[in-house]
Amino acid sequence: MTTAKTYQVSPNPIFHDQGALYVLFAGESQTDPDHRLGPKIYDYYLLHYIESGHGQFITEERTYHLSEGDLFLIHPGQLVSYISDPNQPWHYRWLAFAGQEATTLVEKVGFTLHAPIARSGDQKRIGTYLEQLLVSFASQKESSDLAALGYLHLILAELSDLMMQQAVLPGTQSMTRRIVKQMIHYMSSQYAHPVSIEDMCNSLGYNRAYMSRIFKKETGMTPVTYLLKLRIDKARQLLRERPELSTQQIAASVGLTDALYFSKQFKRFYQVSPTAYRASVHQYNHK
Repeated sequence: MTTAKTYQVSPNPIFHDQGALYVLFAGESQTDPDHRLGPKIYDYYLLHYIESGHGQFITEERTYHLSEGDLFLIHPGQLVSYISDPNQPWHYRWLAFAGQEATTLVEKVGFTLHAPIARSGDQKRIGTYLEQLLVSFASQKESSDLAALGYLHLILAELSDLMMQQAVLPGTQSMTRRIVKQMIHYMSSQYAHPVSIEDMCNSLGYNRAYMSRIFKKETGMTPVTYLLKLRIDKARQLLRERPELSTQQIAASVGLTDALYFSKQFKRFYQVSPTAYRASVHQYNHK
């Protein structure tokens, strides 16, 4: 079988060797039959999306047989190989990324060393994003650096949905964890506002009793306690970092409009009042 050979790679026009999150380069290749890379290790994350053809992705744990619409993620420091099929060699696109937040982001999506692949089926958006990213880098405009982060987040968002749909867990358990994750995200983003658990349940569209039950089963505490502890922990941080704010202003900043109630709950969790806690921190910092 004769295959037209193509290969293109473009680096980010902005050089990065450290930072929270950054894309290093992007590329595409129509490989030759039996084309092999590795065994080798990389010091960054390398995501591949297969547009056509077949091949194998080999990790330290197992071999994956992949084809059109599949993705595989190479983790930093892992010994891997990947080999195109002798009869239908794959055409794939890729991007490399790194940064202090990269691992957290990858784990949030659901990629692990034990589950480094995803299957997109006939959904083509990821391939389109990768193609647009390569075109952006090829232009060598400095703005491509920011565009790359946008494409990376769009790709990972698509993958997060795919990984959730393909979860190995039984359907009921998988859905339960998804709901709890939604609840935690809601509370983490809304704690500064005077929202209630009832508001959250209405927003997410679930019965309060049901949500409270599954939340406690997964986390060991009720949603009410979780939200309150989240607010008190955020207030504790503000007491340390913002000495110019009054305790009433801090209470309001974490969604608790009653300063007396705030003080009482702070003491419940940390055995001291907000004022005493701030004084102890101030004293320690000036020793």
